[in-house]
Amino acid sequence: MKRRDFAKYLTAAVPALTSVPTNLLAADSWSLTADVTESCSCSIPCPCNFGLPTDKKCEGSRLIEIVSGQINEIDLAGIKFVATFEMREWAKIYVDDSMSADQDKAFEAILPVAFGGFKKLAKDVTRVPLTIERSASKIRFSVPESTVEIEKFKGLNGASVNISGLPKPSMRDYVQYESVVHTHKSEISNWSHTKTNGFTSRMIVHGA
Repeated sequence: MKRRDFAKYLTAAVPALTSVPTNLLAADSWSLTADVTESCSCSIPCPCNFGLPTDKKCEGSRLIEIVSGQINEIDLAGIKFVATFEMREWAKIYVDDSMSADQDKAFEAILPVAFGGFKKLAKDVTRVPLTIERSASKIRFSVPESTVEIEKFKGLNGASVNISGLPKPSMRDYVQYESVVHTHKSEISNWSHTKTNGFTSRMIVHGA
């Protein structure tokens, strides 16, 4: 599968979790707005974000924070999780363990619908402590097996590099970052990257 195809695949629907009520499986109505923070092992800029295929290995961790949304009138606001992955091969999903029981149910409902590619590749989905720190120039997020710290990539006269018009609904308001720390250690893989691609963006998606 080409990387461009995989990028489209990430938002494709796949069979839902067995614990999701039957009336949610059709996902009659859903929408969400989320903040996305990611680092991967690609050089700046990651071609996947521009819709260009690559055959290189891509190792990454993506933080998704749902700001607002609903699935069949179930509120999605406040859901936070990290997806660590090797592109096309596997993913591990780490769900913020501070979420409420209602948010957990909402996450189970939206995961296979809006994040089907991650769900299909997931080796496991676990509740873990998730820490997030932000400053004017840096963002750091961490779960027990993965840590990412990125800082804004400086453009002309030190200005941030903002890119509009990227060909994916998860890449709105794109801001270029560079990795300071990007590590993962688990039974599946072990890596440490720096000076690689990072970004923030706004994801706005919906389904009928």
